Amino acid sequence: MTHQVHIIGGGLAGSEAAWQLAQRGVRVRLSEMRGGGGSTPAHQTDGLAEMVCSNSFRSDDDTKNAVGLLHHEMRRLDSIIMRAGEKARVPAGSAMAVDRDVFSAEVERLLAEHPNVELVRELVSELPQSGLTIVATGPLTADALAASIVKATGEDRLAFFDAIAPIVHRDSIDMSKAWIQSRWNKRTEASNEDGDYINCPMTKEEYLAFHQGLLDAEKGEFKEWEANTPYFDGCMPIEVMAERGVETLRYGPMKGVGLDNPYDTSEEHPQGKWPYAVVQLRQDNKLGTLWNMVGFQTKMKYGAQVELFRTIPGLENAEFARLGGMHRNTFLNSPIVLDRQLRLNRGPHIRFAGQITGCEGYVESAAVGLMAGLMAASEVAGDDWSAPPRTSAMGALLSHITGDAEASSFQPMNVNFGLFPPLHEVKKKQRKEAYTSRAKTEFGEWLRLRERVPA
Repeated sequence: MTHQVHIIGGGLAGSEAAWQLAQRGVRVRLSEMRGGGGSTPAHQTDGLAEMVCSNSFRSDDDTKNAVGLLHHEMRRLDSIIMRAGEKARVPAGSAMAVDRDVFSAEVERLLAEHPNVELVRELVSELPQSGLTIVATGPLTADALAASIVKATGEDRLAFFDAIAPIVHRDSIDMSKAWIQSRWNKRTEASNEDGDYINCPMTKEEYLAFHQGLLDAEKGEFKEWEANTPYFDGCMPIEVMAERGVETLRYGPMKGVGLDNPYDTSEEHPQGKWPYAVVQLRQDNKLGTLWNMVGFQTKMKYGAQVELFRTIPGLENAEFARLGGMHRNTFLNSPIVLDRQLRLNRGPHIRFAGQITGCEGYVESAAVGLMAGLMAASEVAGDDWSAPPRTSAMGALLSHITGDAEASSFQPMNVNFGLFPPLHEVKKKQRKEAYTSRAKTEFGEWLRLRERVPA
C-alpha cells in the first residue's frame, strides 16, 4: 500500500495519529521498532500503545477535572485510545484504569485490521527527507533517530537529566505573607508595576528547619539505564545543594539580599528589610496563572515535596500544577523548533507528536497525537487547519507546547487548569466547573464548524 503519511512510533500518540488519519481516508504507514530490530529498557512487549508505567488514565470526571475534560474531548473525536480504554476498563472509582494487555491488544487489532493502515515492524534511524511524516517516538527514542532529530532541529541535545522545579497555581499563594518584587527593584520590560517575582520570606528559625527537612526528605532513585545521561543545563537538585552546607542555599537560590519585606516592621535591617532567606517564584506561562519555584528542581518524592514546601510562608495552601522531578527525558524545545501545527520549522514536512513535544502523561501524549493526525489529514485534503479553542483542554495543551510557555524554561506538563485562559470573575470554588462548562461549549462549536460532527 502506498502511504500518504508516515508515522514513526507505535505508542499511544503514534497509534492515535494513525487512527485519526485512517478514519479520514488517509493511507498510513505506521513504523514500530519493537519487533523490528529495536527495543527499549522500559517496554516489556512488542504491542502497540504499551503502557509502561501506571495502568491509569487518571480522573474520568469531565465536570471539574482537566484530564477528565481531555477524555471528553477525545471521545468526541472517536479516539482509539478512549475506545480501547473502555473495552479494557477495570474498576478504579472515578479514575479510568485499564487492563494494559487487553488495552494494547485492542489498539493493535483496530489498527491492524484497518484498510488504510500498514503496520510495519522496522527500526527507523533517520528522519525522512521528504513526505508527510509524524514522529511519535516518546521519551526513549532510539539513539540514531535522536541524533538525526538533534541535527534537524539545530539543538545541541535531545536526552538529558531533567531536573524539574515545582509549579504552583498563582491563586493558591497567600499574598498576605508573600509580595511581588524584583531583586534590587530591577525589572524587565515585561514586568508588572511591582516586579517579576513572588517572594516568600523565611526567618532564621524557619530556614534552618526547612534546610533540615531537605536533608531528611525521602529521595527518588535513578534507574540503571539513566546512569550516563547528563544534567540539563547543569541543574542541581536543591537537596544536593543543601548537603553542601547550611549556608549554601542562602547564597544561592534562597538569598534574601536586595528584597525588602513589606511585612517586616522591625528596625533591625540597616541596609534594608531583607529576609533571612527567601523562596522566589517566577511566572511560568503567559496567562500568569502558573508560577515556578526558582531553583527548586528536586528528586524528592512527591509526598515529601508537598509536606515540606507547604511549610514555606505563603505556600501553606499551595496547589501544585506539577511537582519537581528528575529523570531521563527526551523532548524538544517545542516553542522554538515547532510551529503552531507541530511542524518542524526547519523541515515542515515533519510533525512531532506525543511526549517528545513536551507533554506529560498517557492521555496528554495521545491527545497531541490525535491533533497531529487531524493536522496532517487537513494538509492531505488541502483544507485550512483551525486549532481547538484555547479554552478547551486540547487547545490549552497545544498552546502550551507551541507558544504559551517560556521557551527558555520550557518543561513537559500535564494538562491542568493553569494552562487555560483564566476566569477571574468566577469564585474560586466554582472555577473548575466553570472551566469545564466553557470548554465543552466552545469545543462543541469548534467541532460543528471544523469536523461537521453533530453537537
